[in-house]
Formats: sequence, structure tokens, C-alpha cells
Amino acid sequence: MKVAFATSTGVAVDLNFRSARDFTVWNIEPGESCYVTTVTVDASPDDPEGSIIARADALAGCTMVFTREINGPAAAKLVARSIQPLKTGDESSVEGIIGKLEKVLRGTPPPWLKKMRIRDTLCDEDGHVWR
Repeated sequence: MKVAFATSTGVAVDLNFRSARDFTVWNIEPGESCYVTTVTVDASPDDPEGSIIARADALAGCTMVFTREINGPAAAKLVARSIQPLKTGDESSVEGIIGKLEKVLRGTPPPWLKKMRIRDTLCDEDGHVWR
């Protein structure tokens, strides 16, 4: 599954969703994870609503996004696109989060995560079921 991280360095989740310009995207599986890309969002600070939509659109295809903080309207826009927002609160290591996710995926993931993984397996990046 693809997971995005709001980061200025690529090594730590250190940005709030609204101020994040860059998101590193990783493909995370139970036994192996790999870097996919860095998504850069060009959003106008003068248009807060448009900036949230631009970030949500840029993260299409991701199962979840980790960020230090995210407000309710931004979280709702992500959830509407089937992207689960997760707040770290403090600066957190991307490598540490990836390790924890791999461990959860090797065990018994919570039902919401199982559902998202099934959706990722059955759907393309636009959410359409494979036929």
C-alpha cells in the first residue's frame, strides 16, 4: 500500500498538512518497503480551500498520509478520497513509522486497515474496481 509522509527532509514527519509542500510516498508491505516518489504540491497560501484540495488530489492513490497536525476540513477531504489521515503530534521518524506499519501488516491489522488494503488490491488509483 502507498503511504505518504509530510516531510521537509524525507527522514522525519515534521510538517503540518496545510504547510506541507512535499510528501514522500512509500510502498509498504509486510516484508518489504520501498521509496516510490516525492510529491511536490504547488498551492497558493492565498486560497486555503484550494490548497487543501491540491494536496488531497496530489495524494490520490495513497492509503494513508502521516502529518504532524491536520485540521478537520482537510482530514474530511482526504477521507472523502479514501485516504486515512494520521497525526503524529510530534516530529516522528519516517523509518520508525514504516517499521511499525510493516509489523502491524505482518500480524493482525485493525479492520479499517484490512479494508483499505483490500480496496487497494481491487481498485486502481481512481478507486475504480479492476475488471
